[in-house]
Amino acid sequence: MDRRDFLKVGGLSTIALLGTTGILSFPGTQSLMAASNKNQDSIFNGYGKLQKDPGGILDLPSGFQYRIISEEGGQLSDGRPIPSAFDGMAAFPGKHNSTVLVRNHELTGNTSYPVIGKNPYDKDNTGGTTALVVGPNRKVIDEYVSSSGTIRNCAGGGTPWGTWLTCEETLERGHGYVFEVDPNDPENKRSRTPIREMGAFSHEACDVDPATGMVYLTEDSSPSFLYRFIPVDPSPRPGALQKGGTLQAAAYEETPNRHAESLYPHKKYNVIWKTINPEKASDDAEAKGCIQFSRLEGSQFSAGVFWFSDTSARSSTGEQGRIYRYIPATNQLELFYEAASANEMEMPDNLCITPWGDVWFVEDGPGNDRVMGITPEGQVYQFAENKLNDSELAGPTFSPDGRTFFVNMQTPGITFAIWGPFARRNAGRQRQMAHAAPPAGLGPSVSGELTAFAEQQGMSDLEVAALERHGVPIL
Repeated sequence: MDRRDFLKVGGLSTIALLGTTGILSFPGTQSLMAASNKNQDSIFNGYGKLQKDPGGILDLPSGFQYRIISEEGGQLSDGRPIPSAFDGMAAFPGKHNSTVLVRNHELTGNTSYPVIGKNPYDKDNTGGTTALVVGPNRKVIDEYVSSSGTIRNCAGGGTPWGTWLTCEETLERGHGYVFEVDPNDPENKRSRTPIREMGAFSHEACDVDPATGMVYLTEDSSPSFLYRFIPVDPSPRPGALQKGGTLQAAAYEETPNRHAESLYPHKKYNVIWKTINPEKASDDAEAKGCIQFSRLEGSQFSAGVFWFSDTSARSSTGEQGRIYRYIPATNQLELFYEAASANEMEMPDNLCITPWGDVWFVEDGPGNDRVMGITPEGQVYQFAENKLNDSELAGPTFSPDGRTFFVNMQTPGITFAIWGPFARRNAGRQRQMAHAAPPAGLGPSVSGELTAFAEQQGMSDLEVAALERHGVPIL
């Protein structure tokens, strides 16, 4: 019997108990804690080599522990089954130092573990969201359905006022919208009222600029576009977004090339925003010459910067993906990270900014997917690796106090709580990350032949690499 079959029979908690009593733990916590505290004022390069999990589920660095707090097919607090296909997630402060997680379920059609709600948007569909109240001891106090009747709830984003914007990744008629979910008022009217002016398209992720109330959104399609929603009412409160607003898509200000893959690091590109018909968002954005990305995924707004990933963007080393940042204050877009090899990054998906300022992203590529980190100093490191199967990891988020990291495995659906010697909260380092230079080694690989051709034609290496990347025969 292989591990997956054993899990189906005995439950994931059982396999965790065999090796770790539900918790992965290795020695070295005190020394690592001291090192992480020291690193607040020096270059921080991650948490060291990953240690083998005796349970064969999730490898972590020495000194860290995990607990499985929720599994698909288990029981919600009211006895209904926990839905499957865990995806995007956000954390909010709860009562008595608890953390409230809101979690997406990327479901469509018939499934063994659907989201069974009491007030669905569309009773014929199986997607939606659940909420978990997690105590300071990292154990679940309550778990319940928070919205239902939607399709392919992939990612989304938390709002500064404590609600979750869940996004449908679909073009099915009557769907493809954003819904506002309040974990403190589950399945209320807003949770089943689409915010239509945010667009009908294959939504992925979104996040709110707290300074302006604008919402930035990514699209999981090919090509895909970067959008922003300017609300009529920017008040930081539930329901304000449903008063309507204007949807726009990003376009280059100064170049006729509309492909994002023509961007290179260490250069900022001026962006203009074009108003888009929300009911035909993708078609209108393409018709108006907006920037075409490969397939946008996760996002996070932090310290005045909107970070987002393009999971299958082509580079000189293949479709490893890219991470971009957009600075609203200057209307500038920048390629921040493009891996030189799959060892550094392979198809980035959801991402977050850690309490101490690093960018963390999860992967959705072939083989074992990981949680990876990038420091403001340009160092790349591993934090966790899925050793159970080749399922993607999703929904990375930290508890409000920064002491617990929560992340999902999509299949089988598992939510992990992870803790250990995390570096201290550092708002200054978060601001540093927002304006740090892209990693020094980032750039296209250009052969000697291409360099010679560039010199003959009076072109730069970057221009020649761009032509080659887009399949132009130049040699």
